[in-house]
Formats: sequence, structure tokens, C-alpha cells
Amino acid sequence: MSQHLYWPMGTAADDTYALFMDAAKASWDYSGLRIVELPAGGSHVLATGNEEMAVLPLSGGCRVEVERLRFDLAGRRSVFAGPSDFAYVPIDTEVRIASTQPSRIALCTSLARRRIDPYVVGAADVAIEVRGGGVVTRQINNFLSADVNDADRMIAVEVVTPEGNWSSYPPHKHDEDSEDESILEEIYYFEIHGDDGIGMFNMYSSDGEIQLTEVVRNGDLVLVPRGFHGPAAAAPGHHMYYLNIMAGPAEERVWKFCDDPTHGWIRPVIEEQAQDPRLPLSVESN
Repeated sequence: MSQHLYWPMGTAADDTYALFMDAAKASWDYSGLRIVELPAGGSHVLATGNEEMAVLPLSGGCRVEVERLRFDLAGRRSVFAGPSDFAYVPIDTEVRIASTQPSRIALCTSLARRRIDPYVVGAADVAIEVRGGGVVTRQINNFLSADVNDADRMIAVEVVTPEGNWSSYPPHKHDEDSEDESILEEIYYFEIHGDDGIGMFNMYSSDGEIQLTEVVRNGDLVLVPRGFHGPAAAAPGHHMYYLNIMAGPAEERVWKFCDDPTHGWIRPVIEEQAQDPRLPLSVESN
């Protein structure tokens, strides 16, 4: 597989961004992610072009100025402090992002066709879902999922997996246009709680062209162009966070997937188990 799928922290950086991954760099068509780090009093200006964007504080907060609108995002101490407010920015516009405190801001992007007016969503209005059961219980912050808040193509969620638990399991895929699947390129951006924390991520394709099992650390990124992906596992002692960004060619913005039939039997078993009482998780207060 010639496509570069695993990007350890720093390897996708450039002179402007701590992480820069657009569709061209990913060797695909739709999904992208940039992370900009701003000092107190710092600012960043960019044009969106043909991409829609979600401005999501990972740590700290920022002011977003777009089309004579001003959105003040309070943000959060870290991704383990609960969901953040965020701003949606449309195609064909200029946006200015400024911070009064040191901040790390994720700019989630997708190629888009339709213009949607800028808007902001408060942290209290982000739907938190506790999914699964037993050791496969995880938290989903549905800030821009397919059925929550408007976007043209982009689907974006945050997943928090408490230490010792598994997520993205059973392995599943979304790389065919069918009644059961939608074609979606997917980005996984990881943060791990605690010094020297690690987790694990696995993906593979039925034809054998993709076979990747990586130890992931804070700031790592994985691209999922096709094939089955999962599990992601949080090592004992270290909670795991990942930001998922998905987009694809379908007219309908929808997340449809198929489980690997070898492992799909476990899904109803997981759903019947008691959920992990540690979730929703907030280990660092804002």
C-alpha cells in the first residue's frame, strides 16, 4: 500500500500548522485536518476556498471572526475536560482566529458543494452519547455527527475511551456505496492522557493491501481510506481521545457501515452489558 496512513506526532507539521493534512497530502478527495497552535495574543487568518470547516478548540479558547460575525469560543482545558463549543465556517470565505491564551485549535475540513451560513454551538448543546457496554464502553461527543448540526459533507465526532477500555469495535468499514454502507474517508487524530501514554489502533482490508497495527501516542494521526478499522484500545492508566473526521462523495450526509462478519457477532453481546460508570468522563475541569 503506497499511501502513507500512519503519521506520528510532528511528521505532518509544516511552517504554519502543528498538523496539516489536506486531501492532496492524504492522497484522497474529501477529508482534512489542521491544528494551529496560538500563543496568547496570537492570530491566524485563512481562506476556506472549496472546503467547509469546523473550528474546534482542543485546549484553550479563541475568537472566530467570519463574515462580520464574531464567535467567542470558551474552549476547554484539554480534550479530557468534556466537549467544547465550536464554530462552523462555510466555503468561499475568510476566517480570522485569535486567542487571548495559549491554545491548540483543530480545523476540521471537508470538500463541500453547498454554502451554509456560519454558526456556533455551545459546549452545553453538544450531545454526549455513552455507547457500548462492559470494556467496550466509550463516550461520543456528537458535535457534528450526521444527524446533529448542519454541514454539507463533513461528519465529525470526538471519542473518549477510558483507560483499559476498547472502542471502534467490532471492526467495521464504510467504503462502498450500498444500502448498508456509505463511502467515507476517515481521519483519526489521537490524544492520550498522562505522561508517556499509549494506545493501540488496528485496520486492515479484505484484499490484504492494508494491514496496519500501531501503537499510538499523543498527537498521532491515522488515515482510513478504506477497509475495516478497529479496535482502538486505551492502555491501562491512560485514557484515549480521538477526533474522527469523515466525508465522501454521497449526496446524502449519512454514516452507514458494515461490521467485519468474523467479529460482528460481538456487537449485541456488548450492547447487553452494563455500561462503564466512569462515563461521561471529565478528568480535567475547565
